[in-house]
Amino acid sequence: MKLLKCILLKLLAAVETTLLLISALIAPLLFFSVQWMFRTWNHLSMDELVFHLQSPLEGTNTEMVQEYLSECLAPALMVFLAVVIVAVVSSKKKWRYRYFSNGVILTALLLVAGGSIYTTVQKLDVDGYMESKGSYSEFVDTYYVDPADVTITFPEQKRNLIYIFLESMETTYADQENGGAFRENVIPELTEIAQENEDFSGESEELNGAYMTTGTTWTMGAMFAHTSGLPLNISIGSNDMDTQDHFFPGIFTLGDILENEGYSQTLLIGSDATFGGRRLYFTEHGNYDMVDYPYAIGNGMIPEDYYVWWGYEDHYLFDFAKDKLRELSRQDNPFNLTMLTVDTHFEDGYVCSECQDAYGDDQYSNVMACSSRQLDEFLQWIQKQDFFEDTTIVLAGDHLTMDSNYCEDVGGDYERKVYTAYINAAVEPEVLKERTYTTMDHFPTTLAALGAEIDGNRLGLGTNLFSAEQTLTERFGIDKLEQEMQKKSGLLEELAEIDRDTESLKVREGRVPTATVQVGTYSYTQGLLPVTVIDIENVEAGVQSIQIAVWTQEDQSDLQWIQLENMGDGSYSGNVNVAASGYRTGEYQIHAYVVDGNGEQSVLGTAVGFVE
Repeated sequence: MKLLKCILLKLLAAVETTLLLISALIAPLLFFSVQWMFRTWNHLSMDELVFHLQSPLEGTNTEMVQEYLSECLAPALMVFLAVVIVAVVSSKKKWRYRYFSNGVILTALLLVAGGSIYTTVQKLDVDGYMESKGSYSEFVDTYYVDPADVTITFPEQKRNLIYIFLESMETTYADQENGGAFRENVIPELTEIAQENEDFSGESEELNGAYMTTGTTWTMGAMFAHTSGLPLNISIGSNDMDTQDHFFPGIFTLGDILENEGYSQTLLIGSDATFGGRRLYFTEHGNYDMVDYPYAIGNGMIPEDYYVWWGYEDHYLFDFAKDKLRELSRQDNPFNLTMLTVDTHFEDGYVCSECQDAYGDDQYSNVMACSSRQLDEFLQWIQKQDFFEDTTIVLAGDHLTMDSNYCEDVGGDYERKVYTAYINAAVEPEVLKERTYTTMDHFPTTLAALGAEIDGNRLGLGTNLFSAEQTLTERFGIDKLEQEMQKKSGLLEELAEIDRDTESLKVREGRVPTATVQVGTYSYTQGLLPVTVIDIENVEAGVQSIQIAVWTQEDQSDLQWIQLENMGDGSYSGNVNVAASGYRTGEYQIHAYVVDGNGEQSVLGTAVGFVE
């Protein structure tokens, strides 16, 4: 009997100790992670979280990774160590004391974990999200206007378009006198630009911007809404942006329309266009030329080892844009240059060599002010060029800032909106009143600004703001619109559907690009892991380039993209910079991608490297 009791006590002790150690590792990490997540993304939504968990990252900001390690992992490990010490000390006590002590600690840890999960569920409104995703609305199906079925008539002399997505730019940053919410205007140049041009504020001098809705509150969602008139609000699991060949194949977008009208189109950004599905979307809808961070490296625009913030900073972006505009303006056909700034991304933005210290320790205000100045200088340069007379410029904030505390003093009654300015438009507003609109209204409004006549003045869920036609926001109110955007739409799912039968056929017929990815031995002296891609087959129209995506973390938080070099014998080689992953030991996941002669990107193969 004593032996049985002894065995049971030891078994109970082993189970309790195991539960204690597992809880001691998970509970504090969960607690600190949840606190950090909501400090960093104080307006995080479930739609955005789900999208980024299942699609390529928009870029890798190593500062944010380091911040997570120091603010979440480090204190969690300290708590874990403390629990281990207590467990070791209590193991030398009598079994009743040991079980009581460990039981109290285990209960506390479980309460912490449960509280963290509860906080996450409440703040993200997971219940509401699940309810809305479980119910269908006929709103999108009823009010969607298919651009493919609308007569759009362009003028004989077509105008050029420069469309600049302004990262995290709000009307909020202006002073209260000019329609903002700040005591001091940190974007004075942008304020003046909007006032002197068109932001649909009617006769008022106060800035007027666009509302966001569910599915448009992060960069890719915003770019999609501006150019398609739709929210990116579907089950992302059926549209994994890095593994599929299509991005909403059933829609007709701004890029599609301009391509049909003979426009040359370029996407110029300072990060990797693959992140978030941007490369896939803009190549499929408009056949845009991609001038991104890897392109800049590959074409000698910046040094091979240059990498800051999300790639390269905005003063390079504007310099490259000037060179590109000189090139585009010499061609016979009209052009669309679409750009995305990045220095004003959270947290606190990136301080470049052009930034001043006008706001002391308020780094984000200094960065916002710097962006405002650089944009003004860029616009002044454009206005001096011969092509400006026939060019329309759109400045549009992509979404509200995700910075955790920059707008914490803004009153709850102030309606935050993203920045808007239409410059040198071909038309004037038909009504001089303040318009209420969302970022989806930019789609038809941009075409109207180019002088195109749109039958009915509506495309997608958007309305031409130069017309007298009511927007859906004016008709139903922003609250109603937001409520409907949170629900499922049968039409959206139909438009986003991927032709899996076609993909299966390609696999069966052996038309899917393949290759062998070989990983060499890690060089301790150089900190490099060599990778070679050989036996490349089924690549249509030849190989343009081959890249590898490399990461060690499950969430791909240390993801790096590496352009491989053509060795001239049919193989491509390069090296993984292990230092970029903090010299982490263990497995390195490696996926190889090819861009074929048609500009299409496909997965070639995968491999696993080891650093010991």
